[in-house]
Amino acid sequence: MPTHRSDRHAHWQNVYRTKRGDSVSGFRPHLEVSLDLLGAGGMAAASRVIDIGGGASTLVDDLLARGLRHVSVLDVSEEALAHARQRLAERADLVRCLAGDVLEVALPSGGIRFLA
Repeated sequence: MPTHRSDRHAHWQNVYRTKRGDSVSGFRPHLEVSLDLLGAGGMAAASRVIDIGGGASTLVDDLLARGLRHVSVLDVSEEALAHARQRLAERADLVRCLAGDVLEVALPSGGIRFLA
């Protein structure tokens, strides 16, 4: 796995340019463990959740299906986010997609509440 930010960006851009989102290593159609942990942490419809490194993950689909309307996805690859937006279709407008490295991107002040 590339370690420098520009190498990670180039790597994941290439992955999502050449593969379908559901054929990427680690893909799961539903992330039940993550959903269970968020539920145990008090997730409710008014919660603000960010999926860091979410890429083309379907976690956002499941969060929207549970009624959340403050969902963000952060990924180093714009291509991955494009896959997610395409899959979400008309629901894509309900999700804030942020492209960047979690160590470098400026997150909105007070705009995302992390669940304990």
